[in-house]
Amino acid sequence: METTFDTDKQQILQDNLDHTLFSWSKQAGLNPISAGRAEGVYLWDRDGKRYIDFSSQLMNVNIGHGNQKVTEAVAAQMRELSYVYPGMITKARGDLGRRLADITAPNLTKAFFTLGGAEAIENAVKLARVYTGRHKIVSLYQSFHGASYGAISVGGDPRKFAVDSQAMPGTVHVENPYFYRCPWYSSTPEECAERAAAAMERIIGYENPGSVAAVILEGESGTSGCIKYPPSYWQRVREICDKHGILLIADEVMSGFGRTGKWFGSDHHGVKVDLMCMAKGITAGYLPLGAVMVDEQIAHYFDERPLPLGLTYSAHPVSCAAAVAVLDIYEEENMLENVRELGRYLDARICDLMGEHPSIGDWRNTGLFGCLELVKNRDTREPMAPWNAAPSQMEVMNQVAAKIRELGMYTFVRWNYIFIAPPLNITRDELDEGLAIISEALRIADAHTY
Repeated sequence: METTFDTDKQQILQDNLDHTLFSWSKQAGLNPISAGRAEGVYLWDRDGKRYIDFSSQLMNVNIGHGNQKVTEAVAAQMRELSYVYPGMITKARGDLGRRLADITAPNLTKAFFTLGGAEAIENAVKLARVYTGRHKIVSLYQSFHGASYGAISVGGDPRKFAVDSQAMPGTVHVENPYFYRCPWYSSTPEECAERAAAAMERIIGYENPGSVAAVILEGESGTSGCIKYPPSYWQRVREICDKHGILLIADEVMSGFGRTGKWFGSDHHGVKVDLMCMAKGITAGYLPLGAVMVDEQIAHYFDERPLPLGLTYSAHPVSCAAAVAVLDIYEEENMLENVRELGRYLDARICDLMGEHPSIGDWRNTGLFGCLELVKNRDTREPMAPWNAAPSQMEVMNQVAAKIRELGMYTFVRWNYIFIAPPLNITRDELDEGLAIISEALRIADAHTY
């Protein structure tokens, strides 16, 4: 298909660089892709170059790009009603609340709608504190829960260091059950899970269990490197929470809506959660929306008490209509089944690549939510770039990332990680196309192994 775009590409570039700010980047020397259009698993820049999207942008465009069923649902809603304040009801709001209750656990009966993932985390934390009368929130060091002040404080991602002198108080962090680099030098994943859970309970004991409102875990680890939860870890955390009267919050912002082959990442662990935060895949990124699914008992607590949460755009009818259409697409196109099938295929293909590329130290994946961890030496596990690497330590990985882009792929490369999280409607042939690009780029890293 021939693709044409605006002729004034330079003006578009200058307007963006001169008058907008870019996240997480120094603003000088940027060379962003000038996106023109997107369809399926591909996007095109304004020069007509095609990129395969191997991370669903920010792990949110789960249904793929350009699905016009969403466009039609949004247009229909806007013709009928574009906005009402959150104290009014709309059909789209009710439809979406019911659909979310259907695909989450039976105890999660009501949704509070937010603008996105960080706002979902913020409101879950507020709810946990008000409901329990406690104030501390326990989370993992290697985690990310959003960039607003409360959410970034709860997370352990180093992007918070620039602002953590003003961090939200009452946050407590513990070590991850990261078996590949286990802090307790465990010999099995199960041993790592037990030691990590024991460490969490020990810290909670030091912090006074009666002060802890909630523990928050990503349903499946995301931008920290898809760190897999060893078997039994979630169960042990649930036991700790039950023992001390602590709520358990699942952050499904990135791992929700089929990304892992189940509706939500925490579904793989068979554990009841009290609050579930979601966004990204709820609308597949087509419009901003998030939600907190609330346990029935917690919801009833506010039957005779005011709910101290509010957002101007909560339950925005157009975003809710988009989400209902996206949920239809997941089901009509059997995307969860596709994720399970292609997830197994992806694991097998990466196993082959590990035989070819000595720079691959570890592969962690659930469904289509995976991450390659690159190392200089498999025996020592010396990372190709360390955690929170300085620019001077990123030379090799920057070359790998540049080659990936040169060869026509957009994906998330961070420290010594290459993420593989394509849209859930990807085909086997498209997956092979993307893996061939990554394989070519890995030759750069291979040259730096020993």
